[in-house]
Amino acid sequence: MQPLTAKILDRVILLAATLLLAGKQYGVPPSLATALDSRPYVVFLLIVVISIFGAFTPFGAIASRSRVERHAATRQQILMHYGEILKIGMQADPPVPINDLGLHVWRRRRTLRHPISGTLHRVATYRLGTTPATRPFSPPLGVGVVGLCWRDNREVGVDVEKLANQLRDEATFNAYKLANGPDSVMGLSWREFSDIRHRGAVFASPIRDGSHRFIGCVSVDASRGYEALDNAGLWHAMNALCAVLGQDELRNV
Repeated sequence: MQPLTAKILDRVILLAATLLLAGKQYGVPPSLATALDSRPYVVFLLIVVISIFGAFTPFGAIASRSRVERHAATRQQILMHYGEILKIGMQADPPVPINDLGLHVWRRRRTLRHPISGTLHRVATYRLGTTPATRPFSPPLGVGVVGLCWRDNREVGVDVEKLANQLRDEATFNAYKLANGPDSVMGLSWREFSDIRHRGAVFASPIRDGSHRFIGCVSVDASRGYEALDNAGLWHAMNALCAVLGQDELRNV
């Protein structure tokens, strides 16, 4: 049961019991008052219902407990797949430090600035180390690796480290972007590219709903090691996690 549905049920039952009790008190309608007068136990039951639903909102409590359980189950699934990704990183040659490998979950949300297409918002991050710090980033369609994943509704991987070694200043960056198109620099500006270039290997896989529509994505990043990480094992772990998250359309992340 969804929290909103549970809240509505609690309110409807409370309102109905209150109206019935008020109708008995004021004799409106007369047929109701007559029926309740012949059944005094009903008045007691109405008082009990009002007390329970007013104080404890039982449907809301059940929905809340169920949501916590679903959230915990989803988190367990994310951690399980994150563990697989860490194992892949450690088995790479050379190994990727486990405290550097990060996993992120993104959800598409509409904003005032982008009311139709929306932007991607990071709703969860898993990283064993405290560095690098996760920087604010809410890309629109076609911007960044996750934005390209969203636009094309498919897996995308970019060797950012290799690109960063080529594009060391703004002039070179702009010339490269002009010659090769915006996709060659992930649709980023020089300032945006400078902010994310420290994540040298970035991968993103789409999360889809039951109609195969993009609703978010999972991304994995590391400071280096794109070629070592870009293998079937990593994509399998990411796609499996995306399938799990897509089943409830990211409601329990």
